Amino acid sequence: MSAKASEDEGPFDWLGNPVSCTDCPHEESRLKGLCDLGRTCVMDRRGKRIDRFFATNPAQAERYLSHPYFEVRTLAARHATPFRLPALIDDPEPDVRAMVALRLPLTRVRELMDDPDPRVRMALAMRLDGEALATFFSDEDYNVRLVAARRAAPGLLVRLKNDPDPAVRRVVARRIEDYLLIGMIHDPDPLVRIDVAARLEPKRLLLMADDADIRVRFRVAERMPLNDLKRLVDDADECVRDVVRERLQSNK
Repeated sequence: MSAKASEDEGPFDWLGNPVSCTDCPHEESRLKGLCDLGRTCVMDRRGKRIDRFFATNPAQAERYLSHPYFEVRTLAARHATPFRLPALIDDPEPDVRAMVALRLPLTRVRELMDDPDPRVRMALAMRLDGEALATFFSDEDYNVRLVAARRAAPGLLVRLKNDPDPAVRRVVARRIEDYLLIGMIHDPDPLVRIDVAARLEPKRLLLMADDADIRVRFRVAERMPLNDLKRLVDDADECVRDVVRERLQSNK
């Protein structure tokens, strides 16, 4: 059975053995109501139950930083004092290294910028800024670039306007400086162009009036100045023509 079984399953440890309180090393916590079999238990394999244990017993986290089950190490790293985390920088499990990347001072985790697993690099991208963050603009994994695009200063995003992944370019179209949007009106992906049309300066929307995608032209028709609407009066699509007529009639 998977270690990520449903939250309502019975208490089993990471090896699939039933869990009971009789052999638990945390009898004192149990007597204080700080753990609850099947809900708040470090011996359980369910991540939520392990996390609840460390949340209510943070002083115990350091004892589990070398536990053989990676999820225990990951969650222990979330709650342990940062002074104990450098030992986990080279942990074989990416989730553990990602947690370390999120919690240690940036000066201590720079070496993880070249980590082979994108989850670790994503964790760093969530913390860096400026040129350090821009380093991830060329990352091989689009998820890392996506995080970087969402967090980078708008002025830096011009470097990502030709990113190979349209999901990244959509974020760029939504966040890039207004005056740089003009360079994205011919993006090969219509969803990117829709985002461009939603922000482009209205007087420049005429440049997108002949877009091949109806969704783009529809957005253009909603926002372009009235004086330019005549360009779309005879649009090939009825939906676009309807928007044009409604706007013209409402402004008579």
